[in-house]
Amino acid sequence: MSRIGKKPIAIPKGVTIKIEGNTVVVQGPKGKLDTSLPSGITMEQKDGNLMALRESDAYAAVHGLARALVNNAVDGVTKGWTRDLEIVGIGYRAEMKGKGMVVFSLGYSHLIEYPLPTGVDCAVDAKLTKLTLNGIDRQKVGQVAAEMRSLRPPDPYKNKGVRYAGERLKKKVGKTGAK
Repeated sequence: MSRIGKKPIAIPKGVTIKIEGNTVVVQGPKGKLDTSLPSGITMEQKDGNLMALRESDAYAAVHGLARALVNNAVDGVTKGWTRDLEIVGIGYRAEMKGKGMVVFSLGYSHLIEYPLPTGVDCAVDAKLTKLTLNGIDRQKVGQVAAEMRSLRPPDPYKNKGVRYAGERLKKKVGKTGAK
């Protein structure tokens, strides 16, 4: 039995949930999200909680997944999701160009313009080396952060590049001089 799948999802005040076939529509103060459920999993509302139920043990592999996806949607429309990125390196920086465009200077011969998808907001600090991504869809915020990090992943020798805040990197030892 899935331990995560058995846990009920508490529905906070101000959040409405509609179950339409295999789609769960979650609406809250920050917005509205649609989550599609895998086949064999149904959601049921009881006593202000939401329960994920499976048809048989054949669907045990996706039981916890379905519950986690709906829980992430409920958390997203109430609190939202945040991902922080740090840019390390001399001359490396990012700045906002308009409302939906981030321009990176990462040591290449050209600037990199990254258009933000709808539903994801970005804020750059005063030093131009810290970015904060916000949104209600956890998957979309994480995907944008991963794509920004892939523009210049951290170098294993000097640790320069774009990294997640708090990411621990292993620094490699460079060449040793000839004796």
